[in-house]
Amino acid sequence: MADKSDVFFGDDPFQIFKRWFKDASKTEINDPDAIALSTVDSDGMPNVRMVLLREIEESSFVFYTNYGSVKSTEISNNQKAAFVWHSKSLRRQIRVRGQVERENGRMADLYYQSRSIKSRVGAWASIQSQPLVSKAHLLEKVEYFEEKYGDSPSRPPFWGGWRIKPLEIEFWADGEARLHDRFRWSRSALENTWDVQRLNP
Repeated sequence: MADKSDVFFGDDPFQIFKRWFKDASKTEINDPDAIALSTVDSDGMPNVRMVLLREIEESSFVFYTNYGSVKSTEISNNQKAAFVWHSKSLRRQIRVRGQVERENGRMADLYYQSRSIKSRVGAWASIQSQPLVSKAHLLEKVEYFEEKYGDSPSRPPFWGGWRIKPLEIEFWADGEARLHDRFRWSRSALENTWDVQRLNP
């Protein structure tokens, strides 16, 4: 992986991720930051859904959601999650597995304030993942919170971020005749150095 023209080039998986992410932002039609997030419930049954990856930090990945949602409840119960990022236009994907902690401070406040006013109000109105009487009822709640908070709602205490700190990151690129290229970066603990292995397709 010494050739800079190689899409896998680099000695830091987060920098490789950022490079692929930047490339995809130029070619994907919609939501280049979409990831399929996987969690498990108390019985070990998996759940997966699309969320938006909002931050790629030096050693972690951050997304935001309602802390009362199913995904948040399942993360809270075992502090682990996995996701896959896929670029159809580039024919690449990245799989991530790791430990999870809350991002419930200034960073979450800043992201919340960057959202549109309707999205900020919607966060107050929606009891995410819970049964809904009707769409009309939800819209009534939106109207209530619009009147209550005006154009400056603060971040709800039940809404914030989750930071995924990976123990494993796998990069995959499409190959001719399905002879794909795969490299797995893994470590047994967050403080350990990465072990990099090339995998069979």
